[in-house]
Amino acid sequence: MIRDFKNESPVDFTKETNYKIMIDALEKNKDEFGTEYPLIIDGKSHKSNETITSINPSQFDQVIGRVHAADESQAEMALQAALNAFMQWKNVSAGFRARCLFKAAGIMRRRKAELTALIVLENGKNWTEAYGDVAEAIDFLDFYAINALKLSDRQSLQRLSGEDNELYYIPLGVGVVIAPWNFPLAILTGMTAGPMVMGNTIIMKPSSNTPVIAYKLMEIFQDAGVPRGVVNLVFGHGNIVGKYLVSHPKTRFINFTGSREQGLKIVEEGSKTREGQKWIKRVSAEMGGKNAIIVDSEADLDAAVDGIFASAFGFQGQKCSACSRAIIDKSVYEYVTDKLLEKVKSISIGPAESYDNFMGPLIDQDALDKVLNYIEIGKEEGTLLYGGKKIEKGGFYLEPTIFTDIESHNRLAQEEIFGPVLALMRTDNFDHALEIANNTEYGLTGAVYSGSREKLEKARYEFHVGNLYFNRTCTAALVGAHPFGGYNMSGTCAKAGSKDYLRLFSQAKAVSERIN
Repeated sequence: MIRDFKNESPVDFTKETNYKIMIDALEKNKDEFGTEYPLIIDGKSHKSNETITSINPSQFDQVIGRVHAADESQAEMALQAALNAFMQWKNVSAGFRARCLFKAAGIMRRRKAELTALIVLENGKNWTEAYGDVAEAIDFLDFYAINALKLSDRQSLQRLSGEDNELYYIPLGVGVVIAPWNFPLAILTGMTAGPMVMGNTIIMKPSSNTPVIAYKLMEIFQDAGVPRGVVNLVFGHGNIVGKYLVSHPKTRFINFTGSREQGLKIVEEGSKTREGQKWIKRVSAEMGGKNAIIVDSEADLDAAVDGIFASAFGFQGQKCSACSRAIIDKSVYEYVTDKLLEKVKSISIGPAESYDNFMGPLIDQDALDKVLNYIEIGKEEGTLLYGGKKIEKGGFYLEPTIFTDIESHNRLAQEEIFGPVLALMRTDNFDHALEIANNTEYGLTGAVYSGSREKLEKARYEFHVGNLYFNRTCTAALVGAHPFGGYNMSGTCAKAGSKDYLRLFSQAKAVSERIN
């Protein structure tokens, strides 16, 4: 009997026991600072001539670890290992593959505190955000295992007299997973586990900002009994290793999450056919957004303020789903602005390992420089209401920043910033708000705060995003409940955390047999 899916429960760090567990986990992780981590290819450790250093963005004098960066020959080795493993893995039962994921989820639960603490240190998330990352990773493992078992059953087809008809979902082959740093465990786990449980073999290429977390995930897959070569871990530079694997004729699919710029390059590169390639490569790409929260004149305004606050400044605005535009009806604009400003002024900023800090650092110097540049642009386009300054605390810190008087055509309203910068926009009415919300090239997430059923229903069909939320934040999608992914320049709408996601990494084969 196939088990039911249930999302992992949240944790309350105000309870003394949970708080102490996290403090201990943080200290144990620090004992491993500076460790060197190899590539894992065909179940074996490999070193290279170059290492990449991972630092703590909260305190950039702390080295989390050093990982070996693969060259093209090692990328080729990983691809051949995955090809060889695919010949056996594709024929393994769905039950076997699902049990590997269930086992990995169990291991991850036992290591939950350790993984949460590592995300805090290597990624700069506060405790609650880091725990959510781990919980989502566990959810992906369980959810995809359960639904792979369902897809392995005989699929219902039209019955014909004298024929036996069946449809099967069969795997594609070798896939390259290129994952981001902002959800270093959850997204990497989901992007790998989904294709893998459908019978594909994987080369994981994680972000160079969070490679140690990726190594811990690889350990978990190995401990869960995933056969060697089914998942291979390759660190390295995108313009070397990533480019080589994406363009390889034996690569069957690419599963990407990251920037629009890199995503479009991968889509273009993946569309090319090369000698020895006898398939059209599939590319699943999630490429960010320019997400808006609409506050209607009939909204619960205090709830709207809370939603904007959490969506814009949670994890320093470094979520692809983060709110970067608040589109507010002119009749309530002043109230919402004043209440939001009051709330933002209370934000505590500092090292993520301190539970008292709501905001930690940006991920690295490049990210900080990019956001600071957008702040200068914002000063020319609108009015700086609050923040906008770098904070000197030994990490990549920035004040939460709010601009008013931003127009729909401004760069601050059009381009993804990926930091704690919020543009407040005044609207004449609800139709005008929808017009502004849709006036970008992106289409990932959005939210509407309104007490009007008529307006909510209008937004249901006319607010063009992949994930639309009513009277709640535009962040914090849960596996199974909020299938995640957008369209337009936000990506291919892969819908991670849904049953449909697994079908992207399989092909349907119909078999008909005459029986009389």
